[in-house]
Amino acid sequence: MSEVERAARLKAESTTKAAKPPAEEKDKTSAGPPPEVSKGSTVGAALAPTATVGTAVRRGNGRFGAVGRAGRGAAAWAKRPSGRLIVPAVIAVVLLGAAGTAGAYLVPEALQSAPSPSATPGFPLDAAGGIPSAGQPGGLPDGTGQLPSASAPVGAETIAPTVAAQTQGRPADALAGWAGQIGTRVGIPVVAVQAYGYAELVTAKTMPSCHLSWTTIAAIASVESSHGSANGAVLSTDGMAMPPILGLPLDGKGGRQLIPDTDRGALDGDTTYDRAVGPLQFIPATWNSFKVDADNNGVADPNDIDDASLTAAKYLCQNGRDLSKPESWWDAILSYNAVRPYAQKVFDTANDYGKRSRT
Repeated sequence: MSEVERAARLKAESTTKAAKPPAEEKDKTSAGPPPEVSKGSTVGAALAPTATVGTAVRRGNGRFGAVGRAGRGAAAWAKRPSGRLIVPAVIAVVLLGAAGTAGAYLVPEALQSAPSPSATPGFPLDAAGGIPSAGQPGGLPDGTGQLPSASAPVGAETIAPTVAAQTQGRPADALAGWAGQIGTRVGIPVVAVQAYGYAELVTAKTMPSCHLSWTTIAAIASVESSHGSANGAVLSTDGMAMPPILGLPLDGKGGRQLIPDTDRGALDGDTTYDRAVGPLQFIPATWNSFKVDADNNGVADPNDIDDASLTAAKYLCQNGRDLSKPESWWDAILSYNAVRPYAQKVFDTANDYGKRSRT
């Protein structure tokens, strides 16, 4: 090859290399990592408008940007040890405050809700405001003490019951208004107060010289059966004690009297010994001698608070007793149960009912 041809070929190759970059350099340009940006570099200057736009957007959000920064700051603080300790405490305080606010609205509504009706309008024996305790006997009665104070029921027509007479409804229901007020004051079931008040009114008509007060009948019923609630019994709205109230057998044991059966178990279900029966605890022989059908339903039942109350009144007023005289009052109670502490307890209870009924 001549010198002229060799020079022409070299010139052509150099021209081709200048027009097309090597493949290795092309690959490095396309696949390599982006150049590192620095504050003084040309590339950084070229990218600066992008960063400026981002800053402008964040500033343009105003309060939303501030909320975002505050939220990110709070989240970062919550991850720290102090945040993990304080945040749960703050949540607990908020929850307790919410519960207290709810209670402030719910409790008054619960206090104002009306009580549910009961077959025996009355009061639980163990609750505050229930039947007051007579406590221990204050001393032995000597026949010279004062009489229990009394508050007589008024404003109701008295119907003297007879065995043959029949009326619609329960006569003692005529005393519902008075009995409701008195029962609330003294803590006695209203149906029982009706029976005690009716016994007083009937006695005032049939035996006016007796001067019997309802508080005496109520006190005996309280001591004997807690107004018809002994042994889990409940007084129904018609005055019946359910289940029937029966005392222990009078078999002479445990200080009890010895009274063999007198009614073949007709009243007490015991054909061996007699048992006291009903809210006023009559033994069968006494009941059969004095029984009265006070509610005119055709049956004199010792478990009926109406019949038992009027029968007790008849028993206490027997032999022309005047219960306005202290010696006659004590004599009547001791004839019901010849135990002096028992009589003292009846006195204290009757006196308490009389005082509370007027407050």
